Amino acid sequence: MSQTVRIHSLAYGSSGVGRLDTGKTVFVDGTVPGDVVEIELVSDGASFARGKVTRVAEASPDRVEPFCPYAGICGGCPWAQVSYEAQLAAKRANLVSNLVRIAKLAEAEAEELTGECVPSKRRTGYRNKIELAVGRDGAGRIDLGFHQMASDKLIVPDACPIAHDAIAKAPKALRGAVRFLNSRSDLGIFRIGVRHSLRTKSLEVALWTTPGPAPRAQIAKVVGDALHPTSIVRVLAEEGKARKVKKVEVLHGAGSWEEDLAGFRHRVSAPSFFQVNTAQAEKLIGLAMAGLELDEGSFVADLYSGVGSFTLPLAAAGCDVVAVESAGSSVRDLRRSADKYQLPIEVLGGDAARELPTLGGLDALVVDPPRAGLAKSVPADIAAAGPNRVAYVSCDPATLCRDIARFAEQGYRPVRITPVDLFPQTYHVETVAILARKA
Repeated sequence: MSQTVRIHSLAYGSSGVGRLDTGKTVFVDGTVPGDVVEIELVSDGASFARGKVTRVAEASPDRVEPFCPYAGICGGCPWAQVSYEAQLAAKRANLVSNLVRIAKLAEAEAEELTGECVPSKRRTGYRNKIELAVGRDGAGRIDLGFHQMASDKLIVPDACPIAHDAIAKAPKALRGAVRFLNSRSDLGIFRIGVRHSLRTKSLEVALWTTPGPAPRAQIAKVVGDALHPTSIVRVLAEEGKARKVKKVEVLHGAGSWEEDLAGFRHRVSAPSFFQVNTAQAEKLIGLAMAGLELDEGSFVADLYSGVGSFTLPLAAAGCDVVAVESAGSSVRDLRRSADKYQLPIEVLGGDAARELPTLGGLDALVVDPPRAGLAKSVPADIAAAGPNRVAYVSCDPATLCRDIARFAEQGYRPVRITPVDLFPQTYHVETVAILARKA
């Protein structure tokens, strides 16, 4: 049975939100606020339903033509049908909603604290990295592409328009190369990462494979001819989410990827994390540095420091900085950069929750945790270290707001919260929250 529904907002996900005739909330993929759509229910739970569009009866003024035929299918651009202005508004609205619902702020306070979402100059062609999944086609040949939204099914486009132009056609170029190589022997490839810098022109192809012998010279020749990279590496690792890396072999060129960020040139190893939108990552750094109100000689900790995106600018500003990072490749990358720029940074390789209590008193702190946010004990440990201000950089509004509530129990309140759009055409948003210790 079909129903006509008006979409009133965007959820933190791929769906628009409307109400059924009964008043129950319904989530509908591929819709835009202001759309009037005919839907069929695909599930009907106790508190909400999910529907599928059968016809757009009245298109929203904010509905635009998607720029990619795979938009809404592969999962990379779930908001491609939404105007950019509406995307920015929805990201801010979702953050405010989480601040009220999870952090327990009054709505007026949440609205006052939250800045406008900082737009990205590039709305397509912004990604400095793409990751290609590996599968098999109907004939049993190796294939490269992206996973379909909420599925393990492989989508095999020839190009990705949200990637830099230099790597946008990598799916097609590398598909032929890998098929040729794999026809000779099974290389055990389960993932391929491709990074490019608009600033340095560095381009690296990282072949993630299971451990074992491989024809290195042949791989370098065939992949080199396909994409002309400045670096080709083979990452020997275990398959699965943990991606436990055993070794990185340099097959051609520099053996790492180089990117300029906030005045520093980083050499980034293939397993190391780096933000995919370089220009917008600089906005995160600027907001964090300004919000901390640092003095020369301030003692600052950078938890989950990665390769040092925040660490290096903090040290260059005259702060005494200790960085904590658990990923071995990122620790090595950061130590190399600290040596290169002759910055007196103490780099601790270890878990942030374990190392934090050993640091002593702090003047300020930067924390940029993974999507799961902070371990439950960490806000109290941060409070014990006594920083006047904390810059919390988050990629997930829900876990950020959960942790803001935990900080409130320790005497810290948010003084400014700024969403930054690192991921146009998606629902993802980065946020810089500045927390201050109450007098």
